[in-house]
Amino acid sequence: MAAAVAPALRCSLLQRRPLRCGPGVRAAPGAGAALRPCSSRVAQDGLPQPVIDRIIRVDHAGEYGANRIYAGQMAVLGRSSVGPVIQQMWNQEKNHLKKFNELMVAYRVRPTVLLPFWNVAGFVLGAGSALLGKKGAMACTVAVEESISEHYNNQIRTLIEEDPEKYKELLQVIKQFRDEEQEHHDIGLEHDAEATPAYSVLKTAIQLGCKAAIFLSERI
Repeated sequence: MAAAVAPALRCSLLQRRPLRCGPGVRAAPGAGAALRPCSSRVAQDGLPQPVIDRIIRVDHAGEYGANRIYAGQMAVLGRSSVGPVIQQMWNQEKNHLKKFNELMVAYRVRPTVLLPFWNVAGFVLGAGSALLGKKGAMACTVAVEESISEHYNNQIRTLIEEDPEKYKELLQVIKQFRDEEQEHHDIGLEHDAEATPAYSVLKTAIQLGCKAAIFLSERI
């Protein structure tokens, strides 16, 4: 009799014992052994996690870098006539970064290891362009925002081709931010960015740097 009861008892205990999952997974109050999914490789809305990792990590890095660029410009031109214009654009970039900080936590995405470098490089680029004067700062804005807008457009096309319903939340965020980056681009043109000496050379150099930053931040 004992030999027959023991397996059944072990089975009952296993069925009642809560499963142990990774960090952050908890049973719902009063739900017994019911747990949220244990897998950390599936995003909250069912998206493949590597895709989310790449998109959120690089966009977070881009918005972080943009904030540092505007910080550098404000350090030089904050008290000039163009200061309020730069501040307005910077405020929007702060909101972009705040949203991607939230998405990083929500989807458990690690930031790029290059953030300390972008911290310094972004500020140096912003301050350096501002030392060329108002037009130089606006030329930098045009170059950077054009690169970011193009990058966001590429992401939008990719997500729509994949599954626009699954990627609905990210698409809404990226589309809104793309439109605001394009607005910054247009503001730069309105403030004589193209009148900067060696504008084409400066713009090309900055955009090459942006492409390198995007490539690296997606991967490390």
